[in-house]
Amino acid sequence: MRLGVFAAILALGAAPLSAQELVTKSSPAPVGETMDALVAAVEGAGATVFARVDHGAGAASVEMEMGEAQLLIFGNPRLGTPVMQEDIRAGLVLPLRVLVYEDADGATQVTYEAVDAMLGDFDVSADLEVLGRMRGALDNLTGAATGG
Repeated sequence: MRLGVFAAILALGAAPLSAQELVTKSSPAPVGETMDALVAAVEGAGATVFARVDHGAGAASVEMEMGEAQLLIFGNPRLGTPVMQEDIRAGLVLPLRVLVYEDADGATQVTYEAVDAMLGDFDVSADLEVLGRMRGALDNLTGAATGG
């Protein structure tokens, strides 16, 4: 069964992300340190960091307040290319993205979209081998960043 068909049946159209589609881990370190650890883990795994976006600094640059929040965009063509070979539109959600932010209680959270949810609108085979590797990479890299 294709992920796209399955996700369409479940979602019944465009809907906001549910808690099941997002994976969140807490970090004992501040946002910047957690992001530094994530970057080190990504680079240590041989993946490429394409961008580190500081949303908090962006808000401050237009004199608006927002808690600390940084987005890391990274990937590995060995994982992403086979997915995009099945459906080039997957390039809309690849490379991978992880958000590190300070929540309303001041705790640092690390959040990413689950692979199946992220690719659910595309014609990508559910049994494509690299999907399991993507899931594992996201879990391992965010685990390294959060110390868990």
